[in-house]
This record gives sequence, structure tokens and C-alpha cells, in this order.
Amino acid sequence: MTSLARHTRELSAAAAFAALLLAVAIVAPSFFSVTNLRDLLVGNAPVLIVAVGMTLVIVAGQIDISVGSQFAVCSIAAGLLAKSLPMPLVALLVVIVGCLLGTVNGVLVARAKIPAIVVTLATLVAWRDGLRWVTEGAWVQNLPGNFQWFGFGQIAGQILIVAVAALVLLVFAWALRNLPAGRTVYAVGSDAEAARLAGINPPRVTMNVFVLMGALVGLAALLNAIRFSSVPANAGIGLEMKAIAAVVVGGAAITGGRGTLWGTLIGVALLGTIGTALTFAGINPFWEKAIQGAIILAALVSDIGLAKLGLGRSQKPRGARGKAKPDLPYLSQ
Repeated sequence: MTSLARHTRELSAAAAFAALLLAVAIVAPSFFSVTNLRDLLVGNAPVLIVAVGMTLVIVAGQIDISVGSQFAVCSIAAGLLAKSLPMPLVALLVVIVGCLLGTVNGVLVARAKIPAIVVTLATLVAWRDGLRWVTEGAWVQNLPGNFQWFGFGQIAGQILIVAVAALVLLVFAWALRNLPAGRTVYAVGSDAEAARLAGINPPRVTMNVFVLMGALVGLAALLNAIRFSSVPANAGIGLEMKAIAAVVVGGAAITGGRGTLWGTLIGVALLGTIGTALTFAGINPFWEKAIQGAIILAALVSDIGLAKLGLGRSQKPRGARGKAKPDLPYLSQ
């Protein structure tokens, strides 16, 4: 499979994003004001961090629809901890809380062998309703002055949020491409049994991606929470759909084994821009969800079509016993 063919979906998403920007430039050039672009970057940075974790999970052949509830729990934890602890320690503890929530999913999926969709649906409800019961829907208020923007001020705080998101993207993109641990994620997602026979421990890989997912959700929740002077108890509603959609639109196979973080970046940019673009164009923003759904459906249909043409996930050659051999391109790079 050529490099160009392997990244057909990413290129398609990039072309769609470019077309969107061109249309907005013609209809509403004020969209490209510095203030609006900055707001888009800051607002979508936490989504990008969550989508990075979701890419790992989906490439490994799993799914996590509980990230929105995890996000809410970590957001409230950040607000409560900030009232009595220094912010650097708060940041560390919130990430640990995210790790623990991800570990629950990982143990149930990797060790108890319960399907990920069942586990994360259960934890989605459990974390959200448990948080509603504990907080009674109340927001965390009266936060210390150094909570918002980490006490650095709005401009510096916004730069920090975008810089952290960019660093997370770069680090994980490099790790997936160059580290053995990153390549095992592709191997397990492509064919877990073949990966096991090659000496990889699929349950361990599955466990690790869910823990990393939780850690990244915790980091994203913290960076989102510090944008405001109070923390809502209903944070993260719909976040799971945004993250999964961005990963799929960015070219990852929902069945696992294929996907890149650069594609995820394009997916986040495309889906995160639509609502604001509609507003600037004078179109009812309620069309945003419909357009996003159409884009996701087109991406999935495209994935099926490319697979039939031999340009998709893989057409696995048959072994001596008729079992499909996995296409693990990243293991040989």
C-alpha cells in the first residue's frame, strides 16, 4: 500500500476543511479575525487532547464513550482541589483522577473481557449520575484567584492551553510512529491474535490505552476548567461524540488498526470550525449537528468504499489455514 493511498481519508478531510475555509472567506471574511481564530484554538484545544486519547483507543480496536462523564468528574475535582491545594499539585492530582477512571474501564475491558461499548456506556452513566448525586447539580464557585488561567492572565493562559495541546499532539504522534509501544497499538487493533502470536500482550496494550485515555481527559478537563471562574457540574456533555467523530473523520478505522494523529487534528479542526462558520455566515447554528453527522456518515461510507478498492484498512491475505493475516504497516517502519 502506497503512502498516498494509506492517507486517502486524511487528505479528503483536509480538502473538506480547506473548502470550508474558502467558502467562509468568501461569505464572511470577518471569520478570520485574530480574536475569533484565537477563541477557536483555545476552545478546541481540550477537545484535541481528548481526541488524541480517543485515537489510541480506536486504533487499538476499542471505544470509549464515557469520556464526557470522566471530563465532568475531573473538572469538578479540579475546582474542589484548587480551594485547598497549590495549582501544580492540583494539576497532578486531576490527571491521576483521570488515570483512575480510565483504569476502571481498562480493567473491565482488558481483564474481565467485557466489550468496551458495554463498559464505557455503564461508566458514562455511573460517573455522570454519581457526580449529579454528590454535587446536586451545583457548580464549584468561589475559586482562588490563581485558578483561572493558572494565575497567568488571559493571554498567557490561552497560550499555555494551546501550547500544551500542541505538545501532547506532537509527543503522541512521534511515539505512535517511532516507539515499539506505539506500534503495538496498531498491531493489536489490526489483529489481536496475530499480535499475541508475535509476542505482544493485547490485554496490557488495551489496559494502557484506557489509562492514557483517562489521563488525557483529566488534563483536558483541567485546561478547560481554568478558562472560567467557576466549574459547572455538567461539563463534557457531548464530548464523546466530538472526540469519536474527529477521529473517524480524520481517517481512523472504527474497527481499529489504522489512523494517525495528524488526521485527528484535521478532524478536530473541521468539526470544531463548522458551528462558528455557520454563525458568521448567517446560517442557523442548529444545522451544525446535522452537518457534522453528514460528514461522519460520508467518512464511514468512504471507508467502506476504499476497503473494497483495496485502499482502506487492509485486504488481508490468507494464510495456510485460511485465516486472514494482519496488515501491520507500522511494525515494519
